[in-house]
Amino acid sequence: MEIILVPGFWLDASSWSEVTPPLVDAGHRVTPLTLPGLESVDAPRAGIGLRDHIDAVTAVVDMADGPVVLVGHSGGGAIIHGVLDARPERVARAIYVDSGPLGEGGVINDELPAEGDGIPLPPWDLFDDADLVDMDAGLRGMFRNRAIPQPKGVACDKQHLQDERRYNVPATVIVCEFPSAMLHEWMAAGSPFTAELARMKDVEYVDLPTGHWPQFTRPAELGAAILAAVEQTADATGAR
Repeated sequence: MEIILVPGFWLDASSWSEVTPPLVDAGHRVTPLTLPGLESVDAPRAGIGLRDHIDAVTAVVDMADGPVVLVGHSGGGAIIHGVLDARPERVARAIYVDSGPLGEGGVINDELPAEGDGIPLPPWDLFDDADLVDMDAGLRGMFRNRAIPQPKGVACDKQHLQDERRYNVPATVIVCEFPSAMLHEWMAAGSPFTAELARMKDVEYVDLPTGHWPQFTRPAELGAAILAAVEQTADATGAR
């Protein structure tokens, strides 16, 4: 199947490099993306917003030969959900990696400190302890060295959705920072944070206990979890 990998904030296509081997070895066609404004530290970021990232991924979907599986990490989950809304008939499964679907009017994170048109990777003390589980000094240094400022508009723009067929597309949520049981508790309590997820009709939950960046802390396990969801989808749809 065609698998499109959308990174989270501050990351480019190379952030998936340790996750993709099992997907490629299984014969799937894998496309990790670098989104507009994240080509380099010096790339222009003025005027780049959430819709630009959604449109960039949608263009890749439109070029695919058949149905695709979308994978989005962190803020990339909001982006793939926008693509799901734009092309529900083209997406066989959406996989949210320590993320979830962002509903109408939501923003990814408008509290991150910006510098001009970009948001640099913040100091580690701005993150919760759960974010940083398994992120040892070596991984933190690697991440900071490769981090690219995130276009401010992507973090702050409101999500706009219009096609309720998105709720019918099968989804997998790979949960890292807290157990999936907590998601179910929040949905049962009517939490706004999980309102869009609660409307999805076919969702499986996979627990992968680690911090917010499993592509760095547990890449082999993340690759295996993605592969299992893709294989399940291929079997159900007959697409390979």
